[in-house]
Formats: sequence, structure tokens, C-alpha cells
Amino acid sequence: MIDTWPDLRTFALSLDLPKVEEAVSWGNPNLKAHGKMWCWWSPMIDAACFKGSIEEREMLREIDPETFVYHDHYRNSGILLVAAGRIDRDWAEARLRSTWRDMAPKRWLKSYDAGAA
Repeated sequence: MIDTWPDLRTFALSLDLPKVEEAVSWGNPNLKAHGKMWCWWSPMIDAACFKGSIEEREMLREIDPETFVYHDHYRNSGILLVAAGRIDRDWAEARLRSTWRDMAPKRWLKSYDAGAA
């Protein structure tokens, strides 16, 4: 399990995906992929933040409300909050990889995929 921001940061960087960098936004550390916020630790609640959709957030909260938590600050965004100590590494890896791909410029991703093949 991933319990803290340092754990999540180390884990995400260990995926060794290109175009990922450490940054600070609104005074808080985060990781950016392709220049956009990719994952971070919420300053509002002890939870990791991953990109998603409002519909996905609500579905996950209905299935497992102890893992997928809520804070009103994020009500209008699709941020998925995953409680500290409940972040499954396999889930986090799949989420981070798919979000990284979704955030990549299509032309760049096509070139990356061609080189990775």
C-alpha cells in the first residue's frame, strides 16, 4: 500500500515514464506529466489525488467509500481521492499509466509508441 506523498511520489517516478517532472502548484508538491498536473497529495484531506471523472468518482465511492473518499473542495472536478494507506499499487500503476497516456499530445504519443515497439 501507498501511505504518504513520498511513497506515491517514489512509486510514480519508478514507473520511469518520460515527460514526468516534479513541480509545486499552489504551494504543494506534485508530479506533472506533459506539463499538466498528474498526481499529488491533497492539502485538504489525507488522500492521494488522481485524475478521473465525476461519474467514475461517484461509482468508486459507492463501491468502496473507505478507499475512495470525498472532500467538498473537489466536488466540481473529477479528481479521485484515495485514502492514505488504502492505495493499491496495481490500481495506482494502472491509473497513472492510463492518465499519462491520456495527457500526452497525440503526435508525441504516436512517436513514443513507435519507439517502444
